[in-house]
Amino acid sequence: MNEWCTLDDIDVEGKTVLLRVDFNMPLDKQTLRILDNTRIKRVIPTINDLIDRNAKTVIIAHQGRLGSWDFTSLRQHAEVLQELLGKPVRFIDDIHGEKAQNAIKDLKPGEVLMLDNVRRLTYETDKKTAEEHSQMPFIRDLASISDIFINDAFAAAHRAHCSLIGFTPLLPSCAGRLMEQELATLEKILKNPERPSIFMFGGAKFSDIIVTIDRILSNQTADKVILTGLPANAFLKAKGYNLGKVNEEMLSKEGSSEIFNDIRNLLDTFGEYIVLPVDFAVEENGIRKKVSLEDLPVDAPLFDIDEDTIKRYKEILRDAKTVFLSGPCGVFEQPIFMRGTKEIFTFIAESNAFSIVGGGHTVAAVKQLGLLDKMSHISTGGGSLEKFMMGEKLPVIEALKQAKHLIAK
Repeated sequence: MNEWCTLDDIDVEGKTVLLRVDFNMPLDKQTLRILDNTRIKRVIPTINDLIDRNAKTVIIAHQGRLGSWDFTSLRQHAEVLQELLGKPVRFIDDIHGEKAQNAIKDLKPGEVLMLDNVRRLTYETDKKTAEEHSQMPFIRDLASISDIFINDAFAAAHRAHCSLIGFTPLLPSCAGRLMEQELATLEKILKNPERPSIFMFGGAKFSDIIVTIDRILSNQTADKVILTGLPANAFLKAKGYNLGKVNEEMLSKEGSSEIFNDIRNLLDTFGEYIVLPVDFAVEENGIRKKVSLEDLPVDAPLFDIDEDTIKRYKEILRDAKTVFLSGPCGVFEQPIFMRGTKEIFTFIAESNAFSIVGGGHTVAAVKQLGLLDKMSHISTGGGSLEKFMMGEKLPVIEALKQAKHLIAK
């Protein structure tokens, strides 16, 4: 039984529902037009559910931050949502003033209203407790004319912001369908994964994953951890390999001596369960060239894994029942270094394993390869996913747990 409530636990018929979503979209820097509408698409099941059950739905969302180039009105977001829904979505360029309140009061069952960018509020991003946020004018004004709060913003679940947790002390609150799906899937792979369970980490960051690797191996959530990209380079350096000046400089931007000591301790404890590359690809005169561990150090950046590593990783992944994938295998944006990501991601997508994909660059690579529909679960979370995997408590989830007692049974 969940520690928080879902839409199945609550009656929304004829009720005014505040729905917090994460519509923080990638925008074109020149035109400010939305470049990808995936985040809006993922919340459609929740909105349709509310429409079908005759709720009066009020959508709360944010875009950018005050002062940032991508801080914009949500009018465009409402237009995109209306097109995807195929049903009217009214937009109000207000958040909790008289215009917004009147629009909410005028809502009829089955109708959808979107308020403007909640980050227009100077106190929206303050880090406070749910009780402290609940005293703010925005929360007080909307809670007084609403019946239910639903949070479907998993990608922002790691933030203790006003609109994310401030309603939970005042209104019956529950998780939306996307939030429910994300939590159910991630809890399953952390607590009871089908085995063998393989976690694969790559990309251009490595300091954040050390705690995650320690946790999933200590808890025996993962049977093996496969590394590519900068994480793999960092672990090889910790093992004593000299990767070459350009690669060492990349690692030094993020890696302190303390971080490399942590990696060495991790390798001492769990080395047999952590799999590292045996060869790489570099560029030489515009041509892809293979570099083995024995060839190190090299002057060129190690921007992909090569054939022996790809073959070895496929052998490990062949029997996997669960695969968690975070980070591409190389600099896939450059065609010359797409091979590792393409071969490994395609192999996983076409396998029988339950596959979970997380992280913006990972999702972008999966999308570019046309594999979105072949992966079992695409997580919308970035920071929230990382913190969840590290075992940290997410403020939004904790607030929903605290609010469970407000749901009338």
